Parts: sequence; C-alpha cells; structure tokens
Amino acid sequence: MRLLHIHSGNMYGGVETLLATLARHRHPGLALETHFALCFQGRLSAELMNAGVPVNLLGQVRISRPLTVVRARRALRELLHRVSFDVVICHSAWSQALFGSAVSSAQIPLVFWLHSGTKGPYWLERLARRTIPLLVLCNSRFTAAAMPDLYPRVRREVIYCPVAPPKLAVAKSEREALRAELRTPPNTVVVIQVSRMESWKGQTLHLEALSRLKDLPGWVCWQVGGAQRPSEIDYLTALKETAVRLGIADRVHFLGQRSDVEELLAAADIHCQPNTGPEPFGIAFIEALYAGLPVVTTALGGAGEIVTETCGRLVPPRDVKALASTLQHLIEDKMLREKLGAAGPARARELCDPASQMDRLGNLLACAAQRPSIRVSVPQEVTG
Repeated sequence: MRLLHIHSGNMYGGVETLLATLARHRHPGLALETHFALCFQGRLSAELMNAGVPVNLLGQVRISRPLTVVRARRALRELLHRVSFDVVICHSAWSQALFGSAVSSAQIPLVFWLHSGTKGPYWLERLARRTIPLLVLCNSRFTAAAMPDLYPRVRREVIYCPVAPPKLAVAKSEREALRAELRTPPNTVVVIQVSRMESWKGQTLHLEALSRLKDLPGWVCWQVGGAQRPSEIDYLTALKETAVRLGIADRVHFLGQRSDVEELLAAADIHCQPNTGPEPFGIAFIEALYAGLPVVTTALGGAGEIVTETCGRLVPPRDVKALASTLQHLIEDKMLREKLGAAGPARARELCDPASQMDRLGNLLACAAQRPSIRVSVPQEVTG
C-alpha cells in the first residue's frame, strides 16, 4: 500500500516529530510505502530525506498570496497523476483546507489526521470542512471529543502517536560530561522542560513556581526549545527577563534548540511542563517517561491520558502553589523520583510502542483504502 502524507513542513513540533517517526520506524510486517508532500524545506524535510523516504516539495505557500496556493495545488495534482497512491493523509486543518479538494478530485481515499482540538468558527477550519474525508484519525480521546465540531458525520479512530524509545542508554560518564558542559554539578537535581516557546506550554508558570523554591538548594532548571516565529522570539526574551525579575536567572538555563534531547532527558531528574492550555496529546511526556523521568504537568487535555500516579503528578491548572509544592517534594525525595521514574518506560511502551501503533495504523489505512464502513472507535482509558 502506497501512502502520501501532506503537511506544511515549515515548523517543528509534535506533528513533525510524528511524521519523522513514521518515516524512520516502518514496520517490517506491513507493506507500507510512505511518501511525503511538503510546502517548505527545513528541519522536517531534512530528517525525512535522511530517513530515505520520498519527499515531494509542492512549493512555499502563503495563503495571503493566492497564486502560491494555485501553484502548490497544481504540483500536488501532478504528483497524484504521476504516482498511484492508495491513501492520502492530510495533517491538520491547514493541509486539509488547501489540498483536500485536490485529493478528493483525484478520487483517492482521503484521511484527515487531527492533531489538536478545533477552534470553533475559525476560517481555516471552515475551508477544511468543505472536503469531507473518509476517516479522521485523532491523537487522543481529548482531540476526538472536539472532532464532531469539524466533521459531525465522519467516523473517527483514536491512535496514540508512535514514539520510539531512546536508541542507546546514556552512560554515567556521558551524563556527567553533559552536566559539566551545562554548568550543572553531578548531584544537582535538574528540572527539565522540552517544548515549543509558546505561552500555553507554561514556561512562565514553571518559573514562577521555581521562584518559590529559590531558598531550596540543589536544583537547576533546563529550558529546552528554540524560538521559531517572531512571537516566540518575543516570548523567549520575556521569559529570560522574568527569570531575572524572579531572582532565579542563575539557576535557569535556556538551552535553545538542541539536537541531543534524548541525552538531555537522560541527564535530567524531573520533567515539568505545566501547560496553561490543554495539550492535544503530549509526545514530550512520552519521551520523558521513556527516559525514566517523573512527569509533572497540569490536569488538562491529553496529559490525563498519559500521566498517572505511578509515573508522575498532575496538578491543577495555573496553580503556582500546588506546582511549587509538587516540585519541592520531588526535588527533596530522591526515592520517590526513582520510583516514579522506574515506572515511566513501561507506561510509554503501553501507550506508544511503535510496532503496535504502526500495526494499528496500517490496518486502519488498509480499511480506508478499500473504502468500507469504519466503525467509530474511541478507546477506553488506558491505566497503569
């Protein structure tokens, strides 16, 4: 079966991590030939090409410039005419709005992969609604609950993102060397956050909670993630100013965009991402669990489907006091950190094992390619 994934490709976050995983971890038992169509070159296109999968560039698109849309649609139609695809998957409303009609006109089964909750009467979603897909894939039960607002009569399936475990264990000497590089003593407790520089990811709340622990010795914070948009550059600048204002600038290290996230997670002790808005799923949480870190986040969105009392802690949204108290408890209690961290890898595999998820994805897409009626299936909560 030959698949085509369509996406913008100009940013890098959870969706792009998923696409890179789909390219790298093709299941040997499934006869899936995976292709990608992107509008922009960048980190995603480079990773896909390095994985050895076909990447088709449709041309840069600016919706404010209709001619760029026309050209990209023409390029897609030519690709669909040149290569015979069994299923085409549009990722997020942007791709569905711009390219769904071209796929439908080519009479190829169209699947829409929903990666976040819908935003209501949003113009991009109104455009996406004009082309009805055969099937909607949702990355969590939280996201699936919002799907009827977009396609009330389309059947849906929830499939958690396949996330690969770390490739290699990080030796103690490597861990200490990385800490030394980042001016972090071996016995210091590292609280790490790996996320996009967007305000709803909760970095400000994180800093405010840590400021309440400024008199508690023995901890530092690593903020990992680079600014990708002008608004994110402004936000990052404001975060650094906030750390200074709160008196913790010497204990908060802004590491920017990193290619060694697996190693950073292995060198840390606690993962904290206190979202102020709901996370559609949370690949970063799964990666932290694989690394053996207890996960601290807020009880919003898909986080509740991932984090249990066995592997982390959920705190009330925007509750600085509760967050500070939870972090202090974990910083001071090494045995609790180790107990929660030890349960993490099994929880991550239970939810996101690549082989299992690729099997399920292949079966769903095979059914879509044959155009049968697909039963609505929203899985029950998976508990540890």
